[in-house]
Amino acid sequence: DFVITMTLSAADAAQHAIENPFLKPLIGHADMAVTLLLLLLLAAVFLKGFAEAIELATAVCIPYLLLNVVVLGRGLIEVLHRPGLVPHWHADLMRHGDWTGLAIASVLIFPKLALGLSGFETGVSVMPLIEGSREDEQSPDDPPRGRIRNTRKLLLGAALIMSVLLVTSSLVTTLLIPEAAYRQGGPASGRALAYLAHELMGNVFGSIYDGSTILILWFAGASAMAGLLHLIPRYLPRVGLAPEWVAHARPLVLVLFGFNVLITIIFRANVDAQGGAYATGVLVLMSSAAIAASIALWKEKLVAQSIYCMGVSVVFAYTTITNVIERPDGIIIASFFICFIVIISAVSRYWRSTELRVSGCKFCDPESEREWESLRGKMVSLVPIRSFDADVMKGRLEKIAENYKVDTPLAFIHVSLLDNRSEFLSPLQITIKREDQHYLIHISQAVAIANALAYAIASLHPVSVFLGLSRTNLMRQSFRYFLLGEGESGLMVYTILLKYWAALGKEKEEDRPLIFLMSD
Repeated sequence: DFVITMTLSAADAAQHAIENPFLKPLIGHADMAVTLLLLLLLAAVFLKGFAEAIELATAVCIPYLLLNVVVLGRGLIEVLHRPGLVPHWHADLMRHGDWTGLAIASVLIFPKLALGLSGFETGVSVMPLIEGSREDEQSPDDPPRGRIRNTRKLLLGAALIMSVLLVTSSLVTTLLIPEAAYRQGGPASGRALAYLAHELMGNVFGSIYDGSTILILWFAGASAMAGLLHLIPRYLPRVGLAPEWVAHARPLVLVLFGFNVLITIIFRANVDAQGGAYATGVLVLMSSAAIAASIALWKEKLVAQSIYCMGVSVVFAYTTITNVIERPDGIIIASFFICFIVIISAVSRYWRSTELRVSGCKFCDPESEREWESLRGKMVSLVPIRSFDADVMKGRLEKIAENYKVDTPLAFIHVSLLDNRSEFLSPLQITIKREDQHYLIHISQAVAIANALAYAIASLHPVSVFLGLSRTNLMRQSFRYFLLGEGESGLMVYTILLKYWAALGKEKEEDRPLIFLMSD
């Protein structure tokens, strides 16, 4: 939905440029070139900076709204000067039956108006970017009431502007524009208000309105770009489904620009061809939002509001299904996007599985932190074990004493995992206790055992590490590690450390610990 928001808006802007009487002789029918140029300029604005892009969006939006008010005001004056228009329109409506028949027809036709719902979904996606209040900063654990309050103002303002201007424009264009002008290829097709601006106020003012429309359509993609730049870094890298560089805005802008170019070429910059795909995306987002609101309100025991949202969910579900049946191209292009994202996400998670996958560490008590610092730098030998059971530790001690000569204290280290293994990064919690001449290190909240062990080894710089190897099937162990973060850890710890040391580059090989692989 967000990608096609950008491509469709740019293509629509190009169409307005081509239809302008002053620009048409200059650019002809180069809609593809104009669309790609507009997408390039949009990417360039976001490469300049996010704040600059939002400021430009504001500067573009306000003149456009004012020009619309002028055009609609002139249209209403024209309607008042031609009193026969409303009775004629009313008579045409009555040919289709009374108000009940019109209401039923409106419900059936509603899916075709799905594009009119666009804008809210991209606005909602950038809610976390809305400025809050000092109240939010003073109580970070409570709901951000200031941001919620400002968000409601934003939505109310958008709803009022859209409702008034859309209803008025529908009335004015219906009464003043001949049916033939609306048909495919007609002068009002896809540009009804621009047509009225030229007809009622001349080509000069009409061209000013065209310019403002081109700017607002071009920058309509800004809300989608802003939403993606906010959503993708927040979710995909966090669960390992995208490379770390995706968290940086400028590389992500270039990737999204590449997608925009590809989609534009596939659809040949055709507005109507992209309409079905765009409507499908909008409706799926609105339907899922209505369902989510219903569930959230029900959990909060706000029964009346929840039932209302359930009714909205049914309407959107019907609209979505009808739109998909009538215009299957939307679900087809969405399926390609979904398959692409799933494949890239799986490859990313596999490729990044050998990172440390630790976002930091916290100590359960001050004593543990002091002990951790005292163990840094060739002070102990680490012995990873699956539990602190006395028999397990005794067996491991006997095996080490039988086969190796160890002059340093041993630190037994046990890792326990998060319940939610879908997280890719997590901060570790560390507890250290001293038992006789040995240490017991318990690491909890890890997303993968091997990665947590590698992090501990890289942080403590022990003299040696005694890693246990099981004798189970290697393929089975690999799948257990990939899916659950557990299984064979010895070889995986060594692999992760090699990658970590290679990334450091400057660390000397003699500074690395001796790594021994022991059969369990």
